[in-house]
Amino acid sequence: KKKKKKNTTGDKQGAGDDIDALLETIEQSNGLTLQSEGCGASDNRPVLYVEHRNLNPETELKRYFGARAVLGDQRPRQRQRQFHRSTWMTIPKNTWPRFSRPGISMTLLESRDGLQYFTFEHSRDYQQIQFKFLDSVESMDPNNIVALLQMNPYHIDSLLQLSDVCRIQEDHEMARDLIERALYSFECAFHPVCSLTSGTSRLDYLRPENRAFYLAGYKHMMFLERRGCPRTALEYCRLILSLDPDSDPLCMLLLIDFLSLRSREYNFLLRLYQDWEVHRNLSQLPNFAFSVALSHFHLSQEDQTESEERERLKHKADLLLQDALIMFPGVLMPLLDLCTVQPDAAVSSHDFFGPRSQLGQTPALAELVSLYVGRTHTLWREGGVLLWLEECVREVLRRVDSKDPLVEDCQNNNIQTLSLIFKRKQRYQSAPLNIHRHVILSEIKEATSTLPLEVTTQSVMGFDPLPPLDSVVSYTRPERQSVGASNESTLSLFFRSLLPNFNLQDDLEVAQAGRELNQEVNRLMVAMRDMLANIQFQEPPREDNPDRDEGEWD
Repeated sequence: KKKKKKNTTGDKQGAGDDIDALLETIEQSNGLTLQSEGCGASDNRPVLYVEHRNLNPETELKRYFGARAVLGDQRPRQRQRQFHRSTWMTIPKNTWPRFSRPGISMTLLESRDGLQYFTFEHSRDYQQIQFKFLDSVESMDPNNIVALLQMNPYHIDSLLQLSDVCRIQEDHEMARDLIERALYSFECAFHPVCSLTSGTSRLDYLRPENRAFYLAGYKHMMFLERRGCPRTALEYCRLILSLDPDSDPLCMLLLIDFLSLRSREYNFLLRLYQDWEVHRNLSQLPNFAFSVALSHFHLSQEDQTESEERERLKHKADLLLQDALIMFPGVLMPLLDLCTVQPDAAVSSHDFFGPRSQLGQTPALAELVSLYVGRTHTLWREGGVLLWLEECVREVLRRVDSKDPLVEDCQNNNIQTLSLIFKRKQRYQSAPLNIHRHVILSEIKEATSTLPLEVTTQSVMGFDPLPPLDSVVSYTRPERQSVGASNESTLSLFFRSLLPNFNLQDDLEVAQAGRELNQEVNRLMVAMRDMLANIQFQEPPREDNPDRDEGEWD
């Protein structure tokens, strides 16, 4: 009996070991461990690898508040989703109109070097709807867009345009709902072999049909960040960046560091910096120069970090922040101003950080600096961070005054301090179009005020801001009678970008223009609420097999 008992125990232990080993293998492959929840997990996956479950904000909210608080009364509703297609980016709502394919499909163009290149395509009927949408925009009557959306509740560009109007009217719930509906329409059109999680699927931004997916993903990401889900927003940021990491049409590299810091994914940010620094020169971007230093500082302050490692990280953070201040001295004073910190007289009056550092910036560099300061100044308001910044600023001034060779040897390039200004002017003469597009989408007033005149004088539409000059057009709009050019002011173009029916003939009519804008927005909001409240959809007869799935995608 004892032998049998020992054998039984041994069998149980062996079975337990096998189960534990199997669970460990599954966790390592699927990334379900607590360590792999973070972006910076030490594994062999690509740096832009995306996890399905991290695209759902409920995953992040459960970690904050628990599953019971998040799900609550949602569990009984799961039975009502049996007729919906399984999706990852959005969950269809019962308040949405019944989904019918709007005429969008995805095609695999080619596969090479382990990458798959896809594109969205519009059917002939959807093209006609798109033409009607453009006619509605040019008619300067938002009611036409509302009527178009009532007849075609999943038309992408109409959803994007009306979402912007709702957000301007501070109806964020409806604005977010419209964006989620657009993403759901896209996701139902995905190609069966399209895998957004592996980082190997590509979408060319030059094709107009693909741009709406970029914009819908970006707007959804910003809504998530404002709702307090920075980790989920970071996952969408990685997803958008993986669609075209070389061109980066929405310039997600100017945002990914902020979301990494907000979600405390410091290791991921450092890994991205190490992997991409060689071929992308991330250290030459102000946001990476300061954010990487800030990541090292936060890692040095964690309790689980050993003392020796803490000292090493703190020393590394000091050096990186000093290098960032030397390379981009124009960041300090605007940053302290937004942090409501009065700088010391020795700092504000010094030539290195004084007004000359602001005047010495080229317009393109000033645009990047203003974008970073306006977006991340809240991350520098913490007491410990400000004290650390003060220490590094004093050390930089000491090195500048003593003509320390490390100052002249900025990032080991043997460049004298006076040559740094020339170096910055050579590198940041003019910003590319994707940076201007990112600044417009960010709506950060500190950055939008630095946009060049050639950008601010053109009309920018929310459904396609600053389209590429070399777009790949698959179908053309029928010719219409040309409308004579008008001498519209910058303010007029700005209002027209927010509301299509707005028309301002003279800058002296600003007051009247504001009243007209408010009236039109109110009319639009009333019409949209009436539309969504009164629409009733007749349920079609169900099929014999209600559990049939239209298809899955990975």
